[in-house]
Amino acid sequence: MVDLSQYLWIMWLILIFVCVTIELLTLEFTFLMIAFGSVAGLGADLLGWEWWAQFLTAAAVSVLLILLIRPVLLRYMRRGEDPTPSNVAALDGMSGLVVSSVSGTGGLVKLANGETWTARLATGSDRGVLEAGAAVRVILVDGATVVIAPVERDPA
Repeated sequence: MVDLSQYLWIMWLILIFVCVTIELLTLEFTFLMIAFGSVAGLGADLLGWEWWAQFLTAAAVSVLLILLIRPVLLRYMRRGEDPTPSNVAALDGMSGLVVSSVSGTGGLVKLANGETWTARLATGSDRGVLEAGAAVRVILVDGATVVIAPVERDPA
C-alpha cells in the first residue's frame, strides 16, 4: 500500500501555484501571504515533518503574514493615491436643486457639479413631493437615479 503523505510536496506546489495565480488577479496580498505560508509548509515537508505539523506551520505563517506584513504592504502600495472620490462615489452627499418636481417615483434634479439626474425622494421623507427650486442632498445613487432628501436652506 502506498503512503500518500510522501506525495504531499505536490499538493504544496499546487497550492502555491493556485495562490500566486489568484494573487495576480486580485492584487490584495492575501493570497500572496497564503502562498508564502504554503512555502513554509513545503519546507516542513522537505524537512520530513508530519503532515499535521506541515499544515500547522503553513497556517501559522500565513496568519502571521496576513496580520503583520499585509497591512504594511497595502499602506505602501496606496501611498500617494488620490483620496478624492470620483464617479458615482463623488455624488454621495452632493447638493443640488430640483428642476422638475420630485416624488417617491421620479423627477429631475440639477446637482452642484452641473449634471442633471433623474431623482426620487428617499423613503421615510416627511414630504410627498418637492417642487422646482427646492434644495436637496444626494443620499445614494441607484443605477441612473439619485435618491435625494430635502435640505432646509438658511434664512440668511
